[in-house]
Amino acid sequence: MKDLELLAPARNADIGIAAIDCGADAVYIAGPEFGARKAAGNSIEDIRRLCEYAHRFGVRIFLTLNTILYDNELEAARRLLEEAEEAGVDAIIAQDPAVWKMTSLPVHASTQCAIRTPEAARFYESLGSSRLVLERQMSLDRIREIRAATSCELEFFVHGALCVCYSGQCYMSERIERRSANRGECIQACRSLYDLVDGNGKVLVKDKALLSLRDYNLRSYLADLADAGICSFKIEGRLKGISYVRNVVRAYSIALDNLVAKHPGYYRRTSFGRSTGGFSPDLDKTFNRTYTKLFIDGSRGRWSSMDAPKSVGEEIGTVVSIDRTPGRLSSGDGQMEVIVKSDNPAVCLRNGDGFSFVSKDHNEIVGFRGDVCRGVRIACRNVPELYVGARLFRNLDSAFEKELDSNLPVRQIPVSLEVAVRSADDRFLLDVMALSQDGREIRFVHDGGTTLASNPFRMRDMFYSQLGKVTGMYSFTLEGLHAESLGGKMPFLPVSSINAIRRECAAKLDGMPLRAIPLYSAEASGNTAVLSDSGGQVTYKSNVANEVTKKIYRDCGATDVERAYEITHRHDVELMRTKYCIRYELGMCPVHQNAAPPERLYLLNNGKRYSLGFDCARCEMTVS
Repeated sequence: MKDLELLAPARNADIGIAAIDCGADAVYIAGPEFGARKAAGNSIEDIRRLCEYAHRFGVRIFLTLNTILYDNELEAARRLLEEAEEAGVDAIIAQDPAVWKMTSLPVHASTQCAIRTPEAARFYESLGSSRLVLERQMSLDRIREIRAATSCELEFFVHGALCVCYSGQCYMSERIERRSANRGECIQACRSLYDLVDGNGKVLVKDKALLSLRDYNLRSYLADLADAGICSFKIEGRLKGISYVRNVVRAYSIALDNLVAKHPGYYRRTSFGRSTGGFSPDLDKTFNRTYTKLFIDGSRGRWSSMDAPKSVGEEIGTVVSIDRTPGRLSSGDGQMEVIVKSDNPAVCLRNGDGFSFVSKDHNEIVGFRGDVCRGVRIACRNVPELYVGARLFRNLDSAFEKELDSNLPVRQIPVSLEVAVRSADDRFLLDVMALSQDGREIRFVHDGGTTLASNPFRMRDMFYSQLGKVTGMYSFTLEGLHAESLGGKMPFLPVSSINAIRRECAAKLDGMPLRAIPLYSAEASGNTAVLSDSGGQVTYKSNVANEVTKKIYRDCGATDVERAYEITHRHDVELMRTKYCIRYELGMCPVHQNAAPPERLYLLNNGKRYSLGFDCARCEMTVS
């Protein structure tokens, strides 16, 4: 049996609980310090509250302690790890190798470790990693190579925002603002606007988000990823709101359930409880920069969102009329009425919907809210930038948002019941057996009194209807009612007495620990001869920032460890390396498109110039 886990992000404990209710098998969340999203910290008390709720369903909680650590922070990090373990955290997601030396909890090597080769995977496995969170810019074939080279669990991102650079090795933010992405302070330089110029200073592209990628969506690749060896499917979004998390988690949970159902006895989810009812998820109605599968199938495509580095939403149609006549509309001056032509007859605009469009000069996403929407007419404040012919998108569906907030799924653990009726000493006795989805089994005898039911068929129906209900977090189903020894007779029990059987089952189950599926754990192998694909050379990209980590690398035979994190003082190093290629996006690739691009290309932003390099042998681009 292969375990499959849907791993959801949580900015805070309430969002984590919402993710669990919508079907997450695990949640990752930051503590008060050392998380790679500095704006998403949480107290240990909130972490404990989330753990207590999660463990009722066998859901796991992973703490992100995935920044690099300085020497003066090691003791604080150690205390945080101890507090997290006491609060119930199941595993730690880490980047800095020092963390492996400071906790007895399973440690997952973060995507910040930039694991994209079998050599790097073996190095982090040798440290004692129980799981590797792989780099996103990878193909299924490379995942299979890493799976064959290692024995620990593999995790892969399947949805959300994409860093253009290999994770953990982007130094643009640090170069521009002295704010390190490896310290949780990324300024998102990849979403900024740049000019592209050649070696002669000629502007080839002006004011475009040339480093901005679309958002990941691999929902249709879950079966392929599972077959390649991925056990955990990770959703990005520790800075996202609760409606985003609910919608995306529900969509992927349903997809994973379908995958499990197609392979009975082969796959299973790692947590318990079914999320049923509630809203119908729709990924097009949630924040996205349009979607991409990136490099998962090993083929290069157009991955850029340079025209729309923000979420534009679902396309509604084309603006065919704008009336800005003052005073004509009931809401008075400063208003306009817009008419949209849509090819989709199902489009239904509603009051309060949010809309967006790309400005006429193609360098800005402009948004506005519709005050009154009737059919394809939108009445709202005047938006001077809107023009006839603009493609209009809806980036906030007010009705869908209300649905996400009010019509929520409910998560319950299935429990099967068997009841056998017998008589003893002129009384009826009911032998009750209950088995929960996670394997907890209870047996007890319930007194059925002395009264015989005048209508045994109706009594049986009442048993099935009353015992097949929900109590607390349990969804009961009466699988069998056996009364053969009574010769077709049935005792009479009032509804309250039958309900008491169900409530007693729930109480007894609550008194037993849930039989959670154990989390894979590992120990350091000591076989650390191969550091990475760098041939044993530790560079600034290893992000070494403390003495403990330096010793770990030296013990592996590394050289020149002392200078491994002096990036802020050097101007001759790569700030980014990526599978994404601006030349390819613009039709200038000499390999795939037989183009003849300029010899030199640069990005300009606020008077600063960054050199682009092209490693065609690896099909990678660099920014320096």
